[in-house]
Amino acid sequence: MNADSHRVTPTSRRTTSTAAGRLAVPAGILAAVAGAFTYVGAVDPNEPGHYPVCPLLRVTGLYCPGCGGLRSAHAFVHGDVLTALHANALAVAGYLVLAVVWTVWVVRAARGRPLRIDLGPVLMWSLGALVLVFTVVRNLPFGGWLHP
Repeated sequence: MNADSHRVTPTSRRTTSTAAGRLAVPAGILAAVAGAFTYVGAVDPNEPGHYPVCPLLRVTGLYCPGCGGLRSAHAFVHGDVLTALHANALAVAGYLVLAVVWTVWVVRAARGRPLRIDLGPVLMWSLGALVLVFTVVRNLPFGGWLHP
């Protein structure tokens, strides 16, 4: 007998997964985000000493696009949307966008479809310009309403 005549083929594994398996990663992400928001909701960033100071603000006195993000998250968790918007409006918009993307991800995962996000160059440059304009305006005298 020839050694080549006794080929053993590996058993094929099931390529279809259960709905619970497909939803495990989105559920894990939700748990991590919920844990982070729970912590920020419990530990007030308005009290000094709980969180580090923004290095850009400390060195230059300028607000970065993330300045006020923790205060915004704290207010958002407590249902104070106006305070959250005042602390960092861009962060609140980000919370809402991420909630929509996560929901689409869960629906697609439950149906067995992958999440495909194709942000073309125009959208990426537009988002970058939005963040830049937000940062510049919040540091100008007339943009005081955007200060955290």
